[in-house]
Amino acid sequence: MRAVFRYLDSVVGGQDYQRYLAHMRRVHPDRPVMSERDYWRERYADAERNPGARCC
Repeated sequence: MRAVFRYLDSVVGGQDYQRYLAHMRRVHPDRPVMSERDYWRERYADAERNPGARCC
């Protein structure tokens, strides 16, 4: 059951903010990080600006 939850969580991007934080700590330790709310706001705005290979 946990495997199913992890899979679904990854499909909807549940760990993306945590990966963003890890990246910022590792690659840009001197830069401020966005709050989780700002991260998602920027991510959705970017998806609207650059639709790419979305299905809809």
